[in-house]
Amino acid sequence: MVKLQKKQVKIISVLIAIVFVGSVVVLALTQSGTGIANAASSNVGVVDYNQVMSQNPKAQDAEKEFNTAYEEAQKEFASKTANMNDQEKQDYAMQTQQRLMQKRQELTEPLQKSVEESVKKVAEQKGLSVVLEKGAVVYGGQDITQDVIKQISK
Repeated sequence: MVKLQKKQVKIISVLIAIVFVGSVVVLALTQSGTGIANAASSNVGVVDYNQVMSQNPKAQDAEKEFNTAYEEAQKEFASKTANMNDQEKQDYAMQTQQRLMQKRQELTEPLQKSVEESVKKVAEQKGLSVVLEKGAVVYGGQDITQDVIKQISK
């Protein structure tokens, strides 16, 4: 059997440690390099939903319809609560507010779906794998807001 001296054992141990640390560093560098390459090659789009909604003719029509419903609710509330006590007025105000919230949801839900469908179509046309809200992105991404507005207007 081979007998190693203490000095030889220390040298072999140091060499093994160097090889181990070196392989970990090389592995880390190669993995981070592929992550950076993947991030650079991924296609990310950004869209400004506020701008899309403000320039959407359907959204403007929905807003007008909601404003009309709101004005009618105000008139109805004023006429029906004239002879009510404070608790009855408060209860009726809550009911009116719930009806208005439901009306708002009924009007905006189809708009949101059409915007999402338009974003999906534009993203597929441009080969984008991810689309984010523009306000959430600090830097980068392909702005597809105008393309989405054109798609909605069709």
